[in-house]
Amino acid sequence: MIITVASFKGGVGKTTTAIHLAAFLQGCAETLLIDADPNRSALAWASRGDLPFRVVDEWQATEPLRPYGHVVIDTPARPMADDLVLLANACDLLILPTTPDILALDALALMVQYLVSQQIKTYKILLTAIPPRPSKAGEEVRAMLAKTDLPVLEGGIRRYAAFQKAAQAGQVIYSVKDPKAEAGWQDYKAVGQEILASSQNVSP
Repeated sequence: MIITVASFKGGVGKTTTAIHLAAFLQGCAETLLIDADPNRSALAWASRGDLPFRVVDEWQATEPLRPYGHVVIDTPARPMADDLVLLANACDLLILPTTPDILALDALALMVQYLVSQQIKTYKILLTAIPPRPSKAGEEVRAMLAKTDLPVLEGGIRRYAAFQKAAQAGQVIYSVKDPKAEAGWQDYKAVGQEILASSQNVSP
């Protein structure tokens, strides 16, 4: 399975999502993460520690992908519209992470509008950095998106400082010492399971 993570806005957890989906998929089959972001955020993350999967840049990704059961692609922030179509057509699923704030949602709306105009339906929206209670921002945004019939993943990623610790240590969140590390990993694990279940349901 090839999963591409893309967003028209930075700071929505794109690289964090790519890293943790790759970590989940690695538990199912050999997984490769391709860092196609000019900032090389995923490669920088990997260089600081030890990730359980291979990370390469897009130039190294010309090698045969056959040994890998899954491939995750971390894309440039704010990709060009035409590039977005190419990315969508080259993968099985396009993941669109968004935080529950107005600027991120505005960028998401533009992205979805363009995908719809190009008749691309192989995408799902992932809510990230959901603030803890008593904030209801996550629930309110999910309810709003549900009314539009957009394909939103049931799972969501709560906002934890442990993700920043994981990035600094070059590890997956489950490897860092933080009281919320396991909860953060379970969020991505649930999303990964949902993605795999969905892909099996649409397989011929």
